[in-house]
Amino acid sequence: MAVGIIGGGGAMPLEVGLRSGAALLLLYSWMKIGSDSIKRRGRPPGPPGWPIVGNMFDLGTSPHQTFYKLRAEYGPVLWLKLGFVNTMVIQSAYSAAELFKNHDLSFSDRKATESLTALGYNESALAVCEYGAYWRRLRRLYTIELFASKRIQESAPLREKCIDKMVRWIEEDSITSRAQGGSGEVKLVKYLFLMAFNMVGNLMFSRDLLQMQSNEGDEFFEAMNKFMEWAMKPNVADFFPFLKWLDPQRIKRNMARDMGRCMKIITGLVDERVQEKQLGRDDVKNDFLDVLLAYESDGKEGPHKLSESTVNIIILEMFFGGSETTTSTIEWVMTELLRNPRSMKKVKDELDQAVGPNVKVKESD
Repeated sequence: MAVGIIGGGGAMPLEVGLRSGAALLLLYSWMKIGSDSIKRRGRPPGPPGWPIVGNMFDLGTSPHQTFYKLRAEYGPVLWLKLGFVNTMVIQSAYSAAELFKNHDLSFSDRKATESLTALGYNESALAVCEYGAYWRRLRRLYTIELFASKRIQESAPLREKCIDKMVRWIEEDSITSRAQGGSGEVKLVKYLFLMAFNMVGNLMFSRDLLQMQSNEGDEFFEAMNKFMEWAMKPNVADFFPFLKWLDPQRIKRNMARDMGRCMKIITGLVDERVQEKQLGRDDVKNDFLDVLLAYESDGKEGPHKLSESTVNIIILEMFFGGSETTTSTIEWVMTELLRNPRSMKKVKDELDQAVGPNVKVKESD
């Protein structure tokens, strides 16, 4: 008895159906390869990818090392396809300068990951919002009020205070560890993060938000940690956009929850400052929160005043960028110095020569 596939035009033998399907699949693959070949003309070189997943599985567990190896074969500008996302990797100072100085406008769009679209974060945060009038307005505000040389010099005592406090915490915990029979070793990253967090807190609110032996600020600290975790966690929906509605790893859902916790605490701090001003009890702190609350534009590039939601997200972005980036950079530097005793000795010798032995280093040095 012949086996067939029933269609609108009657029965089709199974063998004919399978051969037809295989032929169509081969035809599609051939057309796809030809289409990709045409599209790749004019693009930077890169390794061939697999269907659907592209080069995702080529990166391994240490993508930065894989990029370095691929540079030897393909050069400093590398083209990859990660799932459905085209990705260009820049691995030389010259190429980076060419893109971001001479062709900055062409590469000015910011790509927000799916997790950072929660609660409209991507619409107000400078790092991921779309290039346009709002971005230019915010960039101008940051440049003039936060990153200006005068502002950086004025905030030097705040940074010095936070660093001194961190060193004291490390010394106290090391002594306590030895007294209890321990090695006296401490996990540096914890203290670095607390220092950076309080540094941003002083720039934003003119006060420390965390104390080593206190629960004060712990809820905000915990919520910010979770926020950073979801923001940096690889999300399959970023590489396969058709999965966004499903949120298969629940990253966006978790981000909305923990970002909401952060926003609630920030809203409380902002409302407290607003009430102080209304009651006339507020000293002129001239911190970044005061700048945001007092900011008024000419109205040509958006509303005159920043909305409450925008102020909250700007502050949240400052904590995200200021604490995590600072902590990671210093942690990597210290790790490399500990792994290379000769480099550590060279740094110590240079400090002794420039500042002197057993003398506290200042920014002016």
